[in-house]
Amino acid sequence: MRNLFLFTLLALFCSCKEDVLPKPKAYLSLSYPEKNYEDLQAKRPYSFQILQNTAIIDVKNNWLTIQYPTLKASIDITYRPVKNNLRELLLEAEKLVFKHTLKAEQIIPKDFTNKEKRVFGSLYQITGNAASHVQFHITDSTHHFIKGSLYFYAKPNYDSILPAVNYIKEDILHLIETFSWKQESQ
Repeated sequence: MRNLFLFTLLALFCSCKEDVLPKPKAYLSLSYPEKNYEDLQAKRPYSFQILQNTAIIDVKNNWLTIQYPTLKASIDITYRPVKNNLRELLLEAEKLVFKHTLKAEQIIPKDFTNKEKRVFGSLYQITGNAASHVQFHITDSTHHFIKGSLYFYAKPNYDSILPAVNYIKEDILHLIETFSWKQESQ
């Protein structure tokens, strides 16, 4: 009996190797091209810099669509002149943002101001499975109003598209930082 006990004990010590650990979670490794910006070439009452590898779709009424073909996404930009209706334009822009409340986990606002260029606005990052993940508006508060929205041509799955959202959000922030109103339109 003693020999059996020693044999069992010896077998247990000899058969044990390293502890078995679960595999770590794998993360998708995406690579995006280096960013190079150029001035918007479309004739509009505004200007800004855009990423070079995007496609610009010219839409009437000074509207634009900035397409990201490889990411299957676009930034839709609408323009409206301000005619004593700034309050209504701001309320409409915010209503479109908060329309996503049902699917959004969180809506994070960020205001920005450039008094020198007369560029005032807000950017909203929308987390969760909403239809749009970034929205913004820009105005000079007297003549012009811009509204922009980021859309993906896919069913919303926030975890899957988050890297692409962050990539395009950088471009939107660059758009806002380089945004200016053209003098001839005023």
